[in-house]
Amino acid sequence: MITLAEVARHAGVSASTVSYVLSGKRSISPGTCERVERSIHELGYHAGARALAGGKSDVIALVLPLRTDTYAPVTMETVLAVTTTARTYGYDVLLLTGDDGPAAVRRANAGALADAMILMDAEPADERLPLLRESDKPSVLIGLPADPTGLTCVDLDFTATGALCAEHLAALGHRDIALITEPPAVHEHPTGSAGRTLHGLRAKSRELGLSVHHLSGGDGRTAMTDTLAHTFAEHPATTGFVVQHEPAVEPLLHSLRRLGRPVPEDISVIAICPDRVAFHSSVPLTSVAIPTPELGRRAVDRIIAELTGEGAADITLIPPALTTRTTSGPAPV
Repeated sequence: MITLAEVARHAGVSASTVSYVLSGKRSISPGTCERVERSIHELGYHAGARALAGGKSDVIALVLPLRTDTYAPVTMETVLAVTTTARTYGYDVLLLTGDDGPAAVRRANAGALADAMILMDAEPADERLPLLRESDKPSVLIGLPADPTGLTCVDLDFTATGALCAEHLAALGHRDIALITEPPAVHEHPTGSAGRTLHGLRAKSRELGLSVHHLSGGDGRTAMTDTLAHTFAEHPATTGFVVQHEPAVEPLLHSLRRLGRPVPEDISVIAICPDRVAFHSSVPLTSVAIPTPELGRRAVDRIIAELTGEGAADITLIPPALTTRTTSGPAPV
């Protein structure tokens, strides 16, 4: 089957230019239009191409639940990436907000409101999934549910992230480490992002001979200080912390100072968070970036592939990258 990308190469233009010629949403020079149309005719790219041009809204619905714990600056990075990438393909983005789950998917499915859907913050047991599987419109999840059968998903590879954190700390000489997550994250959803991180951290730690403890203390300074005091009493050799819960980062750093455990001379800290959080912490954090802009861009690329008949349901996991800053160093002697 001839793809839109092949038409673009044949015509000597970009894929977005082919989309603009088909949709008519942007003015393209007559010569370029003629070249694209000739390539479409010569290559036999008819059904998929005309489907884009006929009876379509040229709109992608972005379904974004807004919860009380939503970190708006990071969320907007994803929204901006989705919007700008969609425009390169000649598509507009309709933002559906609220915490009404399936109702937002039903609105996006209704009539000609949108040609496709991108759903942010996919959860392990997401109640929107049955509607997606029943829909005839392409959809992409940002996140990875427990059962992704028949779905297209993009996410950070959190299992590899946990392993990478273990490798970094082991290379610095740490032998006793702890993972701090949101209180219910791992216990209630072992297939969620925190559960996958813990799995990867433990598996790699077994290979490297490290001890791992999972902590799920509160976000506030007092609760964090109590959690750390208990941890050091039970596991006094702990010298490395991995944090996958943004509200816990500053309480952790404050509590370590309060307990007389300086970072990184005594304790090393790695945060799994967007770069924005790592940069704007009270000290620059060694971190594994949650690549929110890349997730947004890849989600749109997958949607366009499905709209043009070039893609099928699959899972894209982005490999993690760790950046060393000021919160990780050699283990104390």
